[in-house]
Amino acid sequence: MNSLEPAQPEDIELCYKIICSGREFQREQGFIQWTNDYPGYSDILDDIQRNTGYLFKLDGDIAGYLCVDFAGDSAYNRIEGTWQTEKPYAVIHRMALSPDYRNKGLASEVFTLAEQLCIQKGIMYIRIDTDFPNKRMQHILEKHDYMRCGVVHHRGCPRIAYDKLLEK
Repeated sequence: MNSLEPAQPEDIELCYKIICSGREFQREQGFIQWTNDYPGYSDILDDIQRNTGYLFKLDGDIAGYLCVDFAGDSAYNRIEGTWQTEKPYAVIHRMALSPDYRNKGLASEVFTLAEQLCIQKGIMYIRIDTDFPNKRMQHILEKHDYMRCGVVHHRGCPRIAYDKLLEK
């Protein structure tokens, strides 16, 4: 059984290790979306303290980490383009799978679970961004019917903005 579960303070080291391996994986693909400073240990700690950090578990084993933030993101207040709606939304940030769980189609499962979490919390709309060279994430998002809406500037860098309206 696969699940998304809130990360706990005792999970911080493992969560950060997953993020660091995701950073290395991006570099192996030939691009740098996550810098040496971001996402940092303090970002993950903040996620956990704000109850926005989640573990992706596959049959009880921790296979990945992501942030699902129901407070929105100020970087999304300005878009070069148009969001589909101005409804309240959740943001997905910092999604990474552990190396042993990559290339198995599990990102699809993570997005399905994140969407179910949003619906359970009464949020029917998700926004997310990714870097221009991150073709893998763009493919995953478009495969899951996320709409390309324009460009946002996250942490001073232009990113492709996507969103998705959810149905019950």
